[in-house]
Amino acid sequence: MSHSITLTVNGKPREVEIDDTRVTLLDLLRERLHLTGTKKGCDRGQCGACTVHLDGRRINSCLTLALSCDGADVLTIEGVAHGDALHPVQAAFIAHDGFQCGFCTPGQIMSAIGLIQEGQTGDDPERVREAMSGNLCRCGAYAGILEAVLDAQDRLREANQRRSA
Repeated sequence: MSHSITLTVNGKPREVEIDDTRVTLLDLLRERLHLTGTKKGCDRGQCGACTVHLDGRRINSCLTLALSCDGADVLTIEGVAHGDALHPVQAAFIAHDGFQCGFCTPGQIMSAIGLIQEGQTGDDPERVREAMSGNLCRCGAYAGILEAVLDAQDRLREANQRRSA
């Protein structure tokens, strides 16, 4: 039995037929919508490589059934840049060498964007580390990742202050 769901992915409405109710959001994104920036790492919610935003909250897409996303707004790594202009978190990852092999980078960036939006870490490096602890990096680029998140957070805060002034 086939089920039809409608969701918005990176700002674009999408209608998708799902033949198997066990299909995860990760597999839907990668295999059906060909958005391969979101990575399949552990497929158990332990590594964070599959992090996307669902209705503004960061989630592990490998643990989320696609059927449960009917009507939802999904943001993937492919949707964070604005044309040729990188998102400030993406630019900070480059500036601070927040990646090595790059496999975990999309999930790291999506998680960083989410934690900055949540506004729960402040400038405390330990709180940032804790908030990013669900995203693993096999290469050990954690120092660069931390620097990138703190820098992007500062830049976004400054930009928001300039806009509201």
